[in-house]
Amino acid sequence: MKTLTINLPDTVDEKDVRMLLAAQLFDKGILSSGQAADLVGITKKEFVESVGKYGVSIFGETVEDIDDIINE
Repeated sequence: MKTLTINLPDTVDEKDVRMLLAAQLFDKGILSSGQAADLVGITKKEFVESVGKYGVSIFGETVEDIDDIINE
C-alpha cells in the first residue's frame, strides 16, 4: 500500500477531502467501493449511500447517460 501526505489548511474538513478523492477514484474504476470506503474510514454501506452527494453514481451511468437512454 502507498502513502500520500497532503498538507491542508485547518479550515478544510479532512473527511470531506478523503471522500472527494475516494469518490473520484471509485468513479474512474481505480478503487472498488470497499477500497474507497477504507480510504475514507467508513463502512462500504456508508460510502455507497453517500457517494452520490459527490456527483458519482454507483451504477456507472451519469445523469446525462440516463437522459439519453430515456429520450431514445
